[in-house]
Amino acid sequence: MKKNIIETKSAPAPVGPYSQAVEYDGTLYCSGQIAIDPATNAVFTGDIQKQAQIVMKNIEGVLAAADMTFANVVKTTIFLTDMNDFAKVNEVYGTYFRSHPPARSTIAVAALPKGVNVEIEVLARR
Repeated sequence: MKKNIIETKSAPAPVGPYSQAVEYDGTLYCSGQIAIDPATNAVFTGDIQKQAQIVMKNIEGVLAAADMTFANVVKTTIFLTDMNDFAKVNEVYGTYFRSHPPARSTIAVAALPKGVNVEIEVLARR
């Protein structure tokens, strides 16, 4: 098996030496997404729910580039700079996983790239 590098303009270009996602043996390992508009490369650091919406749209773009959807997601990790934002992010996140949600961890962190307040990574499986 060889690894397949996933690249799409429907999600922001990597801001460092990593791929948007890598598929290996039917599993898609997606790098964390933050609130960057892929069309303009503008970083959004305002309202946490809008940040979460941008993040989920970016994830959707990466999944689509790999011919997958949120139904393929088996595990997610959410990174928050403030656990007081948990319910607001959860509200947005939940709209993408209405039934059979994946396993998930949520971790409080001191800071995230580009000054955003939420980052989400996913693992998906064919």
